[in-house]
Amino acid sequence: MNLGINFRYFFARKTMFVKYAQGFIVLPGGYGTLDELFEAVTLVQTGKVTSFSIVLLGVDFWTPMLEWIRGTLIEQGTVSEKDLDLLHLTDDPAEAIEFIQKTRAGRPAP
Repeated sequence: MNLGINFRYFFARKTMFVKYAQGFIVLPGGYGTLDELFEAVTLVQTGKVTSFSIVLLGVDFWTPMLEWIRGTLIEQGTVSEKDLDLLHLTDDPAEAIEFIQKTRAGRPAP
């Protein structure tokens, strides 16, 4: 990416991220990162975007959240087990890129 864009409103930024992205590689972060991650997962889960892969980079950072999702959300029936399949977890940046490229293969361009 070689073009910087500033947004006045956070929702507009999130919309543009998803609209023009082929996938997300999510690094450890705070509330803003979680907000954007769950927004993307929800859009994929509900079928609002179909050609979109999500990779969580940082096994040690993301594993406790995934365990909480399994032990609380799935257990209480607020999300399904297949919803975790929307996320790919790795420590390897090359694997993250390969996953995005592989899952994009054969799908129509956005």
